[in-house]
Amino acid sequence: MSLMVDIEKQLGKFRLRVSFTAPLEEVTGLLGASGSGKTVTLRCIAGLLTPDAGHIELDGRVLFDHKQGVNLPPQQRKVGYLFQQYALFPHYTVEQNIAVATRDRMAVEELLRRFQLQEHRHKRPRQLSGGQQQRVALARILAAQPQVLLLDEPFSALDTHLRGEIQGELSRFLEQFSGPCLLVTHSRDEVRRMCHQVCVVHHGASQPMQTTEAFFNHPRTLSACRLMGCPNISPLEHRGNGVAYATAWGLPVQVPQNAAYVAIQPHHIRLVDGPGDHRLFCRCTQVDQGPFSVSVFLACGDGALQMEVSNWDWQAVDHAQGVWIELPPSQLLPLTDE
Repeated sequence: MSLMVDIEKQLGKFRLRVSFTAPLEEVTGLLGASGSGKTVTLRCIAGLLTPDAGHIELDGRVLFDHKQGVNLPPQQRKVGYLFQQYALFPHYTVEQNIAVATRDRMAVEELLRRFQLQEHRHKRPRQLSGGQQQRVALARILAAQPQVLLLDEPFSALDTHLRGEIQGELSRFLEQFSGPCLLVTHSRDEVRRMCHQVCVVHHGASQPMQTTEAFFNHPRTLSACRLMGCPNISPLEHRGNGVAYATAWGLPVQVPQNAAYVAIQPHHIRLVDGPGDHRLFCRCTQVDQGPFSVSVFLACGDGALQMEVSNWDWQAVDHAQGVWIELPPSQLLPLTDE
């Protein structure tokens, strides 16, 4: 079972153009800044919005096809949608909130047991913790026997101290779900912890899918690199003969011709003892000491770099006047302009 999405939607001046496939038994992260089109994508999949063009297919069943005139209503799509605020009925008990999705009394009892909600069955949502409310919402979704789960920033309304606990609970639940799952987020920590693959959505357009490991180690685009959290990015100036120049750092680099930017992670920058190829002399503007490593902010060329080194390596150099650093070519990340 997989979810195939290839749609377009115009909303005022905003245009959505997304195309991706989410496989079964895996969590696909839709990662992007606020307003990039992530929630609009979920609403189109769920049938709450109608795309202007394209195709949506779930496990070989067409949910939407503009050319064929197919547009199943939400109740026929077998889509479980977990909203940001969970959308529980405030005057219903836990048991009643779950029962609205099914007439099977035994199924309600099984879900109460599975989500450890038996002792809370007569409580109302306001009497529950954030984690308990989320469990009720998930139990209600499962009562409807969905084939795909859509999770719209499920942790955004939670206090920081609850977020890690509830992420763990949701991760354990998702391990038992056999269909595809889409997790909308703008948090790279949630992606790293919960997702198998990542689709970046930038200004309404989806970018090619990457595994979570590839996304964090080898982002392909400027927007993906920023979302991944890399602080060291420089524009490139191509000067012919295969030579490119990282203008922010004042350094020639070897990158493909289609690259518009180059980046490097802080922990890949090396302290060295003097000038040479791929090396720069930088002035230290700020030093943040941690228990095991040091974050060093550097001024170089017309820009800046952030470096992370071990306490041992930092103490071994004389950095009063500045430091020599190396940007290893093998660790440079060429980026396209998206």
